[in-house]
Amino acid sequence: MEDSIKIEKMRSVDWEEVRAIYLEGIATGHATFQKEAPSWEEWDSGHDAECRIVARVDRDVVGWAALSPVSSRSVYAGVGEVSVYVGQRYNGKGIGGLLLKSLIELSEQNGFWTLQSSIFPENEGSIKLHKNHGFREVGRRERIGKLDGIWRDTILLERRSRIAGEK
Repeated sequence: MEDSIKIEKMRSVDWEEVRAIYLEGIATGHATFQKEAPSWEEWDSGHDAECRIVARVDRDVVGWAALSPVSSRSVYAGVGEVSVYVGQRYNGKGIGGLLLKSLIELSEQNGFWTLQSSIFPENEGSIKLHKNHGFREVGRRERIGKLDGIWRDTILLERRSRIAGEK
């Protein structure tokens, strides 16, 4: 399967397929606090233009990954929040790993020194994926937000670039 997967830069024309995969993640209740997918304009303005990619099988988008800045303060310019989503039909086929590996490489080429991710503890597959790519658990944020009226925890993971502090 991995032979037929291509990782490419995300384009605005990919949005409908990206959005559909995002909605699948939202529907699980374990991927995000979001209740609906934003418009392309909203999503585009909140994500780094150089660090957004899709996984394709043939011409179909089957997964995506992107970075969003954690702060507008200049001291945090190299810190990004990771999003990785894979279409349900393609879970367990190595696509998440290919996306995350590619996103890490792209982030380092674009001056990011720290990547972080907040993941619901129930999303064990995503936690394992991140740990397999050099992320470490730095804490548990208890009752950090409500989803459908229920308080939820998140596990905070981070990955420091090997080039951290060089630039």
